Amino acid sequence: MPSLLILGGTAWLGREIAAQAVARGWDVTCLARGVSGVVAPGAELVVADRDASGCYAEVADRDWDAVVEVSWQPRHVREAAEALEGRALHWTYISSVAVYAPTRAVVAEDAPLREPVLPDVAVDGSQYDAAKVRCELETVRAQPDALLVRAGVIVGPGDPTERFAYWPRRAALAGEGPMLVPAPPAYPLQLIDVRDLVAWHLVAIEAGLSGPVNAVGEQRAGLDLIELVREVAGAHGPLVRPDAAWLLERGVRPWKGEGSLPLWVPDDGGPARTGFHDGSRFRDTGGVRRPLIETVRDVLTEERSLGVDRPGLAGLSRERELALIAEFERG
Repeated sequence: MPSLLILGGTAWLGREIAAQAVARGWDVTCLARGVSGVVAPGAELVVADRDASGCYAEVADRDWDAVVEVSWQPRHVREAAEALEGRALHWTYISSVAVYAPTRAVVAEDAPLREPVLPDVAVDGSQYDAAKVRCELETVRAQPDALLVRAGVIVGPGDPTERFAYWPRRAALAGEGPMLVPAPPAYPLQLIDVRDLVAWHLVAIEAGLSGPVNAVGEQRAGLDLIELVREVAGAHGPLVRPDAAWLLERGVRPWKGEGSLPLWVPDDGGPARTGFHDGSRFRDTGGVRRPLIETVRDVLTEERSLGVDRPGLAGLSRERELALIAEFERG
């Protein structure tokens, strides 16, 4: 029975890794504070605060077939890689395509990266991209044969960001009423279901895969998923499409968070940080992507069970959306 240590493992992606590994018969241990969620059934939780000294003592005295690191705090990544050096047959760092320098060219794994943050800097979300670069560097320094999973936009049931879930939830709530959707142009998207990402990752561990891999979905133009979510949700109302300047002037934010139109990135003609990543190595090493409509259906089922009219963590409230639509239609 392979032994797997997940440094994290109680939040969304880490918990999915734990759950699928347990289902494959692996012996799974998660080292975490235990405040981001419950450990997957069948996995063991080792409670530890990674800001505290000696936090790896309980897991650093044994050998592991595989270790998976999910943090984006450089000091956590460095200290774990050092504490467990020589203890793991395989090491994975869950990184992001955000490590790449923005460009409109197709980005393969050897493309230039962003400048990293300084070592051991405590970072916030505004430094996420550069922090991931530093975390990769710290990983490879201590674990030279590590697998670097450069994930794209991860979607699927349970996503705590709700940036994908906003759209099927809003379509279901709108029904025959109008929906606010940004007008083109927008940068393309590459969406990958968390379940597909994890299924490939576990196969990659078993195969001893190393080096960087762009784990991304197929390129999709802008927000062309809108028609798909409307079809699944049975929404037939009109689409109202203000341009980017109009939306931004009224404080509608791109990409994620409250008050945003999630996953929207206005195309200003400049370098892109999303949508242009080459997924060939992912496919060539066994990566399989389910049809996006299946992800939409599963997310919508989850959203309906939670209540499509509940306050969301991402996007516009229905009241704010309707107010914007009325303003736009008044001219």
